[in-house]
Amino acid sequence: MRKLLAAAALVSLSLPFGSAVAQPKFMTIGTGGVTGVYYAAGGAICRLVNKDRAKHGIRCSVESTGGSVVNINTIRAGELDFGVTQSDWQYHAVKGTKVFEKDGAYGDLRAVFSLHPEPFTVVARKELNATKFEDLKGKRFNVGNPGSGTRASIDELLGAMGWKVSDFSLAAELRPDEHGPALCDNKIDGFFYGVGHPSANIQDPTTTCGAKLVPLTGPAVDKLVAQYPFYAKVEIPGGLYAGNPNPTPTYGVLATFVTSAKVPEATVYELVKAVFENFDEFKKLHPALANLDQKRMVKDGLSAPLHPGAVKYYKEKGLM
Repeated sequence: MRKLLAAAALVSLSLPFGSAVAQPKFMTIGTGGVTGVYYAAGGAICRLVNKDRAKHGIRCSVESTGGSVVNINTIRAGELDFGVTQSDWQYHAVKGTKVFEKDGAYGDLRAVFSLHPEPFTVVARKELNATKFEDLKGKRFNVGNPGSGTRASIDELLGAMGWKVSDFSLAAELRPDEHGPALCDNKIDGFFYGVGHPSANIQDPTTTCGAKLVPLTGPAVDKLVAQYPFYAKVEIPGGLYAGNPNPTPTYGVLATFVTSAKVPEATVYELVKAVFENFDEFKKLHPALANLDQKRMVKDGLSAPLHPGAVKYYKEKGLM
């Protein structure tokens, strides 16, 4: 036994310094529901990080969460390293406004890059024949799960319209993977969802029960777009979903990828490098990522300061 211990000691001494006690490093990404684009985007990022794990020693994992607001709050609490969040909630976290007013401005929030556009999407039962959002007043409507960017954003829209949640006969709080089946089962008349397109959670009800996309326009939308830099008017392309051949005008935000100033520079650098140096592969991992442009990802929709680890990589590659 003593000989074995002595041999082990000699082996450990002969290894390069630190090799015998090197600890694996972990990073966790907060996303959204498992059927949503956030979860797919987080999974795509982790896949690319883990591809080079032998070189940098970092293991990446994805966590399904309640969405944008939850992700920022969980990063703030030190329980997540990275998260996906809507550009509007990144802005409000930095400013300490809206849902972040109670906790105050989050000074340690850091941007990494932006991702896909997220048009706010209103979907209604075919039988409703809705042609505008106002047609859903007094109906059974899904406003989204608490803690999600979708829920916070519809609260913002309702405020601009002078409406309250009580203006719906039922204000459901279903997750994105639940709202399509509820619509087709005649449990709700419509839902609001901020998402990158195409989305399985829109595709399912349009295919299964002929659900229709409803335009989201008017004075309240005009007011929000004029007031806030993170909103923009967009169109959901026609023909993207069964039975919806025409473009649907709406407005929306960008999905963005954020972290904390407390996350080490080397960790953020390796994540950005993994995504940007496997960029063609990254864009193929989900249809919503297909049109990403590196130069725009470095600046669009970002309110928080860029993390130094991201800045280091962007400067090396001439993107800043």
